[in-house]
Amino acid sequence: MEETLVMIVGAGPSGLALAACLTLMAIPFILLEKEDCHNSLWKKRAYDRCHLHLAKEFCSLPFRPHGHRTKKYMSKYDFIGYVDDYVTYFGIMPRYHNSVEHASFDEVQGKWKVIAMDTSSNVSRVYLSTFLVVATGENGKGIIPDIPGLIKFKGDILHSSQYKSGVKYQNKDVLVVGCGNSGMEISLDLANHSAKTSIVVRNSFHVVSKEMIWMGMHLLKYFSIALVDILILIACKLKFGNLSKYGIHRPNKGPFFLKATMGRSPVIDVGTVAKIKAGEIKVRPGISKINKDSVVFEDQVESHFDAIIFATGFRSTVCDWLKDYEYLLKDDGFPKNRFPNHWKGKRRLYCAGLARMGLQGVSRDAQAIAADIQTTLNSMSFGKS
Repeated sequence: MEETLVMIVGAGPSGLALAACLTLMAIPFILLEKEDCHNSLWKKRAYDRCHLHLAKEFCSLPFRPHGHRTKKYMSKYDFIGYVDDYVTYFGIMPRYHNSVEHASFDEVQGKWKVIAMDTSSNVSRVYLSTFLVVATGENGKGIIPDIPGLIKFKGDILHSSQYKSGVKYQNKDVLVVGCGNSGMEISLDLANHSAKTSIVVRNSFHVVSKEMIWMGMHLLKYFSIALVDILILIACKLKFGNLSKYGIHRPNKGPFFLKATMGRSPVIDVGTVAKIKAGEIKVRPGISKINKDSVVFEDQVESHFDAIIFATGFRSTVCDWLKDYEYLLKDDGFPKNRFPNHWKGKRRLYCAGLARMGLQGVSRDAQAIAADIQTTLNSMSFGKS
């Protein structure tokens, strides 16, 4: 058994940001990571053409802003390099190959008991900590919906987290299921590689540009969400026109309102809309069933496909191993309390990066948690004295 003051689970941007804050405060911690590297989501599960959709000023981690030479909209590889430099700069040393299997609060000792499997040696390790921080992120396990007949399909079936490039799908019929940012951008990548691409669109969503989001985030410093949404929707109408005739419908509420209240992000267009308008990407309704080499849609149209890519989101896996999650989280693994009071629970349990607020939210969470831990330690020391 090993004891530490703070246990952080997850060495993605959230865990690394908190580790940097604690390092500057000289607060001891252990950072456990189940993969063989930090930032594994970006290194292993992001497609090749992936870019940060927000400008760099909204995408830095604590105490390490991007340099003036950094591109305004960073590529996947730019961001990976930035995080690698961040880890080196702060001397962060995650313990890799440590998959947390159980964590619970020990009422007798008044501490968190964490059991992790070292997958490199197949040895189980036990830790005790005064504070426990969940930093495993929003993207735990990829969701592939249970669609009638899916098991019969003979073509490729993969989740968006497994997709890298459309180069292998040239001249093939590919269906993308899911119309969020990943689904729309993967569809564009497929079309750019001469795949015969279709995308399933079932829900309404806002389509905006990077520049609109940049402008909106700056306007929110001075104006209400309602006013900013009105201005952004006017800009959307001027740029994209009426997309309903192409099968894309806008919600009744504005993009920034939906993001703030429901965590629903707008689709940031990087060229997909033009491909849809040109007929290079077909918009399809929901799926009724899947056959051996075809898909039947809700409009009763049946089409042949060589591959189906599911950009249908992720589910949190926190509640699989955190047995006392009710001190902080709901059954779905996301915070009980709404932003900005989401990060702190009972029994010195915290979560970082679960507010659906991107890297800006990650940075804010890390600094708030570190400050609260420092305050708690000061009060504990004062009580003892």
